[in-house]
Amino acid sequence: MIRKAFVMKVYPDKIEEYTRRHNPVWTDLEALLKAHGVADYSIYWQPTSCTLFATARVASEEQWAAIARTPICRRWWAYMQDIMETNPDDSPVTTELREVFHLP
Repeated sequence: MIRKAFVMKVYPDKIEEYTRRHNPVWTDLEALLKAHGVADYSIYWQPTSCTLFATARVASEEQWAAIARTPICRRWWAYMQDIMETNPDDSPVTTELREVFHLP
C-alpha cells in the first residue's frame, strides 16, 4: 500500500463542527473510501495554525484519484466547504507532503 500525507485548513472557529461532522462520518462515504482501497485514514488538528494533518494508506494513486469523481465525494465536499478552506469546486485545499523518513 501507498502511504499518503497531506495538510488542509479548518476555519479557526469551526473545529468543533468539523469534528462533529466526522463523528461518525457518513456510512456511504466510509464505504466509498474502503471500496477505493483506502485504509488507516486519520486526521489530526494542530490548534495554533488550524492545520489538519491527514494520513492514509491507499491501494493505488488511480483509485485514490477516482474518489474525487464520485457523487458521494462531491456531496461531502459541498457539505464541508463552509468550515474549511476549499477550491472553487468545493474540494479542500490540500498540500501533499513528501515522505522523508519512515520506520516500519
